[in-house]
Amino acid sequence: MADTLHPPIEPHDRGMLDVGDGNLVYWEVCGAPEGKPALVVHGGPGSGCTPAHRRLFDPSRYRVVLFDQRGCGRSTPRAGDPATDLAHNTTEHLVADVERLREHLGVERWLLSGASWGSTLLLAYAERHPERVSEIVITAVTTTRRSEIDWLYRGLARFFPAEWAAFRAGVPDADLLPGYRRALADPDPDVRARAALAWHAWEDATISLDRAATAPPYSARPLPAMLDRARLCAHYFSEGAFLPEGVLLREAGRLAGIPGVLLHGRLDLGSPLDTAWELARAWPDAELVVFEDSGHSGTQAMTARKRAALDRFARG
Repeated sequence: MADTLHPPIEPHDRGMLDVGDGNLVYWEVCGAPEGKPALVVHGGPGSGCTPAHRRLFDPSRYRVVLFDQRGCGRSTPRAGDPATDLAHNTTEHLVADVERLREHLGVERWLLSGASWGSTLLLAYAERHPERVSEIVITAVTTTRRSEIDWLYRGLARFFPAEWAAFRAGVPDADLLPGYRRALADPDPDVRARAALAWHAWEDATISLDRAATAPPYSARPLPAMLDRARLCAHYFSEGAFLPEGVLLREAGRLAGIPGVLLHGRLDLGSPLDTAWELARAWPDAELVVFEDSGHSGTQAMTARKRAALDRFARG
């Protein structure tokens, strides 16, 4: 994948932004200080940013901002700590955090780039603040509707019955997602660890058919990171991402005039193509590019196309 990315780059500025409710959000800036502003919105929820995210952007043209959403990565407090109250960790709070970060950094308008859950969050932000968004580039489009969540954590069982049975056995509750939500906040560290491992084993199954994937398995993360991610996923997905069902597609008209590129794999089992197709129909300024041999984790071809889109927007 190295040939499809720009060279490694280090931040020239970073900090911890107090967003209220006892939360400090980590942020960093790299690239050209006077370059085109761009924001990376990571997936998960709770996956955090990585150095690879920086390398999609031409460092001579972009001023790239990355941040770890509440409860994960270098932000504090960590969601994996059962003492951390997640009552103030919702999509509404994260949208407000993004806007506060924009104001803190003195950005007028910025390009948004994200994947998977990151696409849900950036769409929620863009529809709330369209005047602050110059362009959007998304891979693995999701809107985190309850129907999408039900597919990922129940419907996919028909493809992976043994793996889903193990996932189902991970908690005794009849309601699967609330059961994991409770287990991942249990005071017993062994209960939390078993739940996090079972959660990520199931997610590994959902990407196991991806061809030439560019992303590592979810369970390759250190246990503390898995605890953060699993608890945030269960928290958000138990509540339909704290969004009215289908709102991001219904209000996609608010994105009119914002150029977008949607990159999606036809073999994406976790986030089936129909959501990306629906979004492209509702947002006429978006171009949908389908990759026939790609799943949710992406391929080198998808990464190269994402870099090309970002390079094009930098020149534009």
